[in-house]
Amino acid sequence: MSDVLQKYLPEHAVEPVFELIKQNQVHLKIVNERNTRHGDYRRYPDGFHQITVNANLNKYRFLMTLIHEIAHLVAFEKYGRNILPHGTEWKITFQHLMIPFIRPEIFPHQILPLMARHFRNPKASSDTDATLSLALKQFDERNTENNYIFEIPYGSTFRIKNGKVFKKIALRVKRYECLEVSSGRMFLFQPNAEVEVISN
Repeated sequence: MSDVLQKYLPEHAVEPVFELIKQNQVHLKIVNERNTRHGDYRRYPDGFHQITVNANLNKYRFLMTLIHEIAHLVAFEKYGRNILPHGTEWKITFQHLMIPFIRPEIFPHQILPLMARHFRNPKASSDTDATLSLALKQFDERNTENNYIFEIPYGSTFRIKNGKVFKKIALRVKRYECLEVSSGRMFLFQPNAEVEVISN
């Protein structure tokens, strides 16, 4: 198992992560990309713990996602099944499990202050922390045909992964208001959403 983890994790995270997996009896499955989530945790009726993580994540996001899911398992075991999935108990558990990894041997120096800030109050998804998400995306194998929404001019038409087409209209607080061309409905996008610009 630790040989497999070497492919997906920063080198100095492999052993401590392997220990966490053994200690919590996790069955880890590395799966093809899912657009809706980076990973998930399931406890089966027989007590079997399964965590899935997307194979296409860069090493730093893979590590955060795996610890995020282990935190669900540990929080449910410690506080019971009635807690909120991303409530206070999960946040405390995620902080506790993640802090030993927020070190310069594991994360690039430019990400460390963003990680420290994020983990004061971790969110259900690191994607909602646009600054951290963009910093992590620098390490992705990026599709060079795509742009981030914040990079494209207002009035641009763009396509998202599911094929729907939108027009960038305005900035509302931290997110961009975009018009879905087919329905005329407004949607909000995070600035770090990757989109394919359609040339007019």
